[in-house]
Amino acid sequence: MCQFCHKHGEGKKWYLQAKNYSDDLVSDLRRRKFIIDFFSHPEELSHEDTQLERLDQAPAFVRATLVPLVSNRQKKVHFGQVLPIEDVESIFNFVTSVVRLACICRHVTLGTEQRYCYGLSTAPQGGRLKEVFDRIDTAYLNGPDVTGFEVLGKEEALDSMRRHEKEGLCHTVWTFITPFIGGICNCDRSDCMAMRSTVVHKMPVMFRAEYVAEVSPDMCNGCRQCMRFCQFGAIGYSAANTKVSIDATRCYGCGICRASCTKDAIVLKDRTSVPAAARLW
Repeated sequence: MCQFCHKHGEGKKWYLQAKNYSDDLVSDLRRRKFIIDFFSHPEELSHEDTQLERLDQAPAFVRATLVPLVSNRQKKVHFGQVLPIEDVESIFNFVTSVVRLACICRHVTLGTEQRYCYGLSTAPQGGRLKEVFDRIDTAYLNGPDVTGFEVLGKEEALDSMRRHEKEGLCHTVWTFITPFIGGICNCDRSDCMAMRSTVVHKMPVMFRAEYVAEVSPDMCNGCRQCMRFCQFGAIGYSAANTKVSIDATRCYGCGICRASCTKDAIVLKDRTSVPAAARLW
């Protein structure tokens, strides 16, 4: 299991622990300020993206020093983990409120409002988290033509998550001063700055999922549709065998590849049961 499971989940999946979504955690003034500052100043994310591009050009010894420092700092304040739709459904079994809001990453990378982020609370009507969102700059949350963020029913929110999966987006949970989990995002490598940081710039700001995908050669028909969906470059194709295969060392276990497989040839296995990936987080 990932580091957070041991520290914040008592040896179980940390993001399935209702206490980590607790309304009481939002009472912490430092955490409230962090959330407000995070959403109110998207320009800081743009600056960080520029810094990552510069770090790519730095000597190896500089990267070897800075990458662990930055990653460990992020674990304390704003870190995520990939999770499949089954675990999203489990989370929705115990949260009581869901609000949909604009994605700050896409606000920076695309300059438009795209509502792929979902704030979660175990309190009715969004609880104290909604109070925090109410204080965030309305020019960001609302945009010029949209009125406020949306309060969704859980089934409505889950339907949206499943649609995002069909789009090829990867579900991720995020902390706002760990261990508090503020919500679920739906990411891709093109527009999500956290995924770009982790996958492209090799600056980890999120854990891989607790799972690894595996293909059944007998069921695979070699259509290669799954390759279009993989955000992590983990799927290869053998022209000789006309089959795809998944590199467990690259797989993040999101399970999105399954959404395009008409033969149900892809399954998720517990990461710890796959020796090549068991220690890769």
